Amino acid sequence: MTDVRVIIQRDSEREERVVTTGTTAAALFEGERSVVAARVAGQLKDLAYEVAEGDEVEPVELASQDGLDILRHSTAHVMAQAVQELFPDAKLGIGPPVRDGFYYDFDVPVPFTPDDLKLIEKKMQQIQKQGQRFSRRVTTDEDAREELADEPYKLELIGLKGSAAEAAEGASAEVGAGELTIYDNLDAKSGELCWKDLCRGPHLPTTRAIPAFKLMRSAAAYWRGSEKNKQLQRIYGTAWPTKDELKAHLEFLAEAEKRDHRKLGAELDLFSIPEELGSGLAVFHPKGGVVRKVMEDYSRQRHEEADYEFVNTPHISKEGLFETSGHLPNYAESMFPPLEFEGQNYRLKAMNCPMHNLIFKARGRSYRELPLRLFEFGTVYRYEKSGVVHGLTRARGFTQDDSHIYCTKEQMADELDNLLTFVLGLLRDYGLSDFYLELSTREEGNPKFIGEPEEWEEATEELRLAAGKQGLELVMDPGGAAYYGPKISVQAKDAIGRTWQMSTIQVDFQQPKRFALEYTAADGSRQQPVMIHRALFGSIERFFAVLLEHYAGAFPAWLAPVQAVCIPIGDTHVPYLEEFAAEARKKGLRIEVDSSSDRMQKKIRNAQKAKVPFMIIAGDEDVSAGAVSFRYRDGTQRNGVPQNEAVAELLEATERRA
Repeated sequence: MTDVRVIIQRDSEREERVVTTGTTAAALFEGERSVVAARVAGQLKDLAYEVAEGDEVEPVELASQDGLDILRHSTAHVMAQAVQELFPDAKLGIGPPVRDGFYYDFDVPVPFTPDDLKLIEKKMQQIQKQGQRFSRRVTTDEDAREELADEPYKLELIGLKGSAAEAAEGASAEVGAGELTIYDNLDAKSGELCWKDLCRGPHLPTTRAIPAFKLMRSAAAYWRGSEKNKQLQRIYGTAWPTKDELKAHLEFLAEAEKRDHRKLGAELDLFSIPEELGSGLAVFHPKGGVVRKVMEDYSRQRHEEADYEFVNTPHISKEGLFETSGHLPNYAESMFPPLEFEGQNYRLKAMNCPMHNLIFKARGRSYRELPLRLFEFGTVYRYEKSGVVHGLTRARGFTQDDSHIYCTKEQMADELDNLLTFVLGLLRDYGLSDFYLELSTREEGNPKFIGEPEEWEEATEELRLAAGKQGLELVMDPGGAAYYGPKISVQAKDAIGRTWQMSTIQVDFQQPKRFALEYTAADGSRQQPVMIHRALFGSIERFFAVLLEHYAGAFPAWLAPVQAVCIPIGDTHVPYLEEFAAEARKKGLRIEVDSSSDRMQKKIRNAQKAKVPFMIIAGDEDVSAGAVSFRYRDGTQRNGVPQNEAVAELLEATERRA
């Protein structure tokens, strides 16, 4: 046997090792149980891969993101095997890893039930204990078609090889531009075939290497994500490196479910999404309307202080406007179909920027007006597929707090710096404080991105410099930019550690060019302004949902729809509390008196369920002393507070946004 030289790469350390021909990656990392795969020349490989002369081999540990993806994709195979053993008529769709878990799509005659999922999970546990080996096998398109003749969806994927990643969500886990492979699940003792699937891999060495998993739910899903295709049944699951991590994840999901804004929206009577209106179209109830108004009013105040000018634009326009902006060629799938009127096509507004460009262009502009900061609470409409619509966080009709800043190139750096400082300060005012920044850039060679590379480089560098001044972590997002320019997005963590994309700032050299926007410079020449797109909330509805979940419905006093509820100990104390409430309302406080026939303890429970920040209680002693008693949301109480001090405390909590 001949020797081969390989390099083992661990972070910044490189180790040269001489091994015999036929040595596997598993042998290189023998005894390292946390290693589940290897990366060779940038490509992920199974541990069964035989190393070659000059290979640079990096261990892939189970706890890494690549390791988790391999774990979860391997678990998806085990689930699919269990399904076909229990439901032999089931046809296989796609089964990729996703964030925190995996799914697999099946074509079955009858939708899965919760009892079915219990049976499938039990069968998976049996397969896991058997320690079946995942074995990679290279095949040809022709042989794969013959071998998988009874799997119509797999046959379709074979035909898509090379473009499958774009043609179907998750298909890149099955086929790619390179060789076609099938993974066999082999009996640990006899080596007999137990099950097989078209797959790129890599996988764990055996099913026994799957430490902890659980099936979560099933749902309908269209094949390849298109409503024109057949509806399949999708089973979601999760898998983790340890049972403790699985337990922690399930506890996290339980907490997230308690905070679900759709659930809280109904319980607290804040908003609803009536079937009569349609999916993704919400109505805000009076209490939700109060929260929304307070959010908007404070935002307006801060924008006025920062020299923004308020504008309004219509909800519909001629289609040509979006041709000029470039949205129709690049964004049409997210816009509602055209409406024909008076021989012309009109479109529901999907974005505000083209109309703001028309405002800038409505008259001549001088450099003395720049930077010009236009701001609008503009309602837009986006065609989101039914499978991705989710309450207020992914809606079809929503209001953006949209701003477009027109400035000179010389002003751009300062403007970006001020913008980031402004949006981060405002987000902190609403109670978010844990941030990092993401810089989304152009993907070279992708025709989606318009404009010259030099313009993109300049815009990207200005955003990078502005981000650097904030002292926050900056994460790169290659290829994630809008078609017209790079962007920085503020990523914020909520109270239970979930990350939400909040404010976005985009530098755009293209739309001013497409709309022929100009201003007169100091030397009398006509110059093109830089356009900066900026959304603070993203959408009011989505930000409302994020705050609702962040606070678990217990809004701080300044945002709460009802800031205090007055609770009389007896009916004779109602007039006293009515007078107190009237004085508090004169100060702008949102305060109610519960004069219902319920017992006092029931009134307290009702206020607690409504997550009201303050309860104001009064009995005989309070009345005689001209005082009230405070009961706080955490259950603590303070008695004998003079009325003027009580109002002052409510005002102070509101004004400092406690």
